[in-house]
Amino acid sequence: MKFIDLEHLNDLALGSVFLATGGGGDPHVPKLIAHEAIKQYGPVSVIKPDKLDNDAYVVTIGSVGAPTVSLELLPSIDDAARTLEAFEKHVGRKVDAVASFEIGGGNSLIPLVAATGKGIPVIDGDGMGRALPEAQMMSYPIAGIRPTPAVAFDYAGNTAIFEVSTTAIYERHIRSYSMAAGGMITAAEHPMTGEELKRSIIPETLSFSVGLGRTLRENRGQADSLLEPLQKIFADSIYGECRLIHSGKVIDKATRIIGGYDIGEATIEAFDGKGDNLTVSIKNEYLMAKLGDKVAASVPDLITIVDYETGTPINAERLRYGQRVSVFATGCPEFYRSEAALKVVAPRCFGFDIDYVPLEKL
Repeated sequence: MKFIDLEHLNDLALGSVFLATGGGGDPHVPKLIAHEAIKQYGPVSVIKPDKLDNDAYVVTIGSVGAPTVSLELLPSIDDAARTLEAFEKHVGRKVDAVASFEIGGGNSLIPLVAATGKGIPVIDGDGMGRALPEAQMMSYPIAGIRPTPAVAFDYAGNTAIFEVSTTAIYERHIRSYSMAAGGMITAAEHPMTGEELKRSIIPETLSFSVGLGRTLRENRGQADSLLEPLQKIFADSIYGECRLIHSGKVIDKATRIIGGYDIGEATIEAFDGKGDNLTVSIKNEYLMAKLGDKVAASVPDLITIVDYETGTPINAERLRYGQRVSVFATGCPEFYRSEAALKVVAPRCFGFDIDYVPLEKL
């Protein structure tokens, strides 16, 4: 894929929401902003990681905060480009390309707005292959890339500069700033060379999301009919296994904003009311799915909730009581099954008292 134009935005938004496992921010407003930015500045050039010059200067960009806030604290068409400009001013260097934090919902679209506004390419890849709630869970810091210098930009046009020693400290500071700035900010962080990016990024997830969105659109209908086409597209990808683990009605859902995250739980009862309910634990993303006491899927594998009638993925902040849904589980990229990655993304890192078991072994 060499560029992203207006015709790709709907499929990109749809596919990235599926991969976002409930997080990454609702894509509706970012998609409208990306549409206007591309109309104004032209298509976004897309470059594969292995085609990037080793000495290129790359920065990651996206939103940080509680996704529920993004439904009310709306970004503008200029936020991403102005964040990038503030970063360039701080480091005294021009950025050659931008990359995504995560291939999730709104955060898959914000780098496009920055790229087209600045006339630079966006990298075909991201730092998670899905969405995860904390900065140290990105592939970049796991591979040894420092998060700072970083620049954050809030809704009122204020900027903050971050220089810290570790990604864990950066996560605490950037999260605190997002809370102080109304709950949602735009950040440019994890600056790196092209050589560093090649060894740290989850590759080609941008183009995969467009293809996944096309599959969802062309097979729109009852969710159980989606399983076969989804299994086909995932089998040939970095993800692998895809399962339909439950269908039913949401009989309970509660989240609260705690420490800059949306935290809570949803319960889904089978349509016939028989068998165990499925309980889904949420921290911005859907992290754990249990049928009764049995784990059906867990982070870092992907858990996606879709509308039962249409197959449209549902962000966690839009999940509601009474919705008829289906729940899919998908394997994660191999990178996130490494020992280094599991130190920061295994279920125990989120407070669950279980070890990670890959989806295909459950």
